[in-house]
Amino acid sequence: MTEPAAAAAVLTPERVLRRLEWRVLRRLDGRLQGDYRTVFRGTGVDVADLREYQFGDDLRHIDWNVTARTDVAHVREYLEDREVTAWLLLDLSASMGFGPVQRQKHVVLTEVAATVAQLLSRGGNRVGALLFDAAVRETIPPASGRNQVLRILSRLLRPGGAPAAGPTDIGSALRAALGILRRRSLVVVVSDFQSEPGWQGLLGQLARRHDVVAIQVVDRREFELPAAGMIYVEDAETGEVIFVDTDDPGFRQRLAAAADERQAALVGDLRSAGLDLHPVATDDDLVRALFRITHLRRRARSGTGRC
Repeated sequence: MTEPAAAAAVLTPERVLRRLEWRVLRRLDGRLQGDYRTVFRGTGVDVADLREYQFGDDLRHIDWNVTARTDVAHVREYLEDREVTAWLLLDLSASMGFGPVQRQKHVVLTEVAATVAQLLSRGGNRVGALLFDAAVRETIPPASGRNQVLRILSRLLRPGGAPAAGPTDIGSALRAALGILRRRSLVVVVSDFQSEPGWQGLLGQLARRHDVVAIQVVDRREFELPAAGMIYVEDAETGEVIFVDTDDPGFRQRLAAAADERQAALVGDLRSAGLDLHPVATDDDLVRALFRITHLRRRARSGTGRC
C-alpha cells in the first residue's frame, strides 16, 4: 500500500460519522420519516394514553383511580420530553475483538453508538458515555451536538479505545451509572454480555429507574463454528487456548448447544429485569437492525406483547 493510500485508509471520527450519515442515517431517516423519537421514547409530563399494567412497567406510572374503578391495574403513558439525557454504556473488552477482520464486534459497537448518539444529539438531546471492560475506563459527560458525537467516536477509534485483554464486568458500568444518573434518563447498553456474573440485579435496579435498551453485538460463528479442521481456539476473556477438531460434527453440535443455552439464560436474565434483548450481528445491515429495534420497542410500548 502506498503512503497516500494508507493515509486514506485511516479511520478518523469525521470520516466514520460522514460515512454513517450517508449509508445509515439517511436511510434510517427515510424509514422513520426523520423522527428520532420513534427510536427511543422518553418519559414526559403530559399523559398520552392509558393501558393495562404489564410486568416491568414503572410502578410510579400506575393510575390508581382507573385501577380502582376497573379492578385491573392501568398505567399512564406520557408524551415524551422534547429533550432527554442519554447514556451509552459501551463494552471495550477483549471479546469485542471477535469477528471478521473488517467488521469485528467492536466495529459494530462503534457504528451503533455513533448512530444512536447522532440520532439523539441532533434533536437537541444530551448524550454521555461510559466506556468499560473489567472496570469503567472513561466517562464522557453528557453534551449535545455533532462535536459530542465526534468526541465519543474519537475515544472508540483511538488505540486505547480498542478491545483490551481480560474479562468483562458489566456490573462495573451499571454500578457507575446508578451512582451518576440522578434524573430519569435513557440508558443504551451495547455489549456482547459475555461478563463476570453478578450484573443482573444491578441491571434490574437501573431499569426500574431509567429507560434501558440492551443491544447485544454478536458474531454468528459464536453459535455455529464452521468446519475448518484442527485449529487452536482462544477464549478472549480468559486467555485459555485449546486445540479442537472443527470437522467433528459432535463437537460443533455440543458447541452450538452450549451457545444456545447461554443465550437463553441471557434472554431470561433480561426478561426478569423487564427488558428485551436486541441482538445485532456483525453481518447485519445496520439500518435494518436499528429499524427492527424500533419496531420491537414500539410493540412493547403499545402493549401488544414482547417479541
